[in-house]
Amino acid sequence: MLSVNLIVTGSHTGKESYFREACAEYEKRLSAFCRLTATELPDDKTSTARQLASLRPRAYKIALCVEGRQYSSEEFARLTEAASSSRGMIDLVIGGSEGLDESVKAACDLRLSFSKMTFPHRLMRVILLEQLYRAFTINAGKAYHK
Repeated sequence: MLSVNLIVTGSHTGKESYFREACAEYEKRLSAFCRLTATELPDDKTSTARQLASLRPRAYKIALCVEGRQYSSEEFARLTEAASSSRGMIDLVIGGSEGLDESVKAACDLRLSFSKMTFPHRLMRVILLEQLYRAFTINAGKAYHK
């Protein structure tokens, strides 16, 4: 089973229970398709070193950043399928309030953008989990996507 590690920096749970509930729902749904772990890091001067240390050497590493490449849901599904087949692991990195350091982006195989807009980190986590779930359902031929 594919191993997915979500590396998040900063306050991603916050006071808003609806973000936690949405994440929990998608994490539950994703359990049918992958082993998902979340590595939560403080947003401080050690975050770059901790992000780099959290990246698994064999994983297909994806940095979420505004200058990254944008994909359709179907293209993202193909990307996750290829990464799953070739490496069996995917690491996804969401930066803190200042974004990701260039060294973290350089250590990744792909820079991914969901939009040119900026989203709150807690919301981006929900969006990413939903798109991962959508990708897995597309790859499995399930009806969720349509």
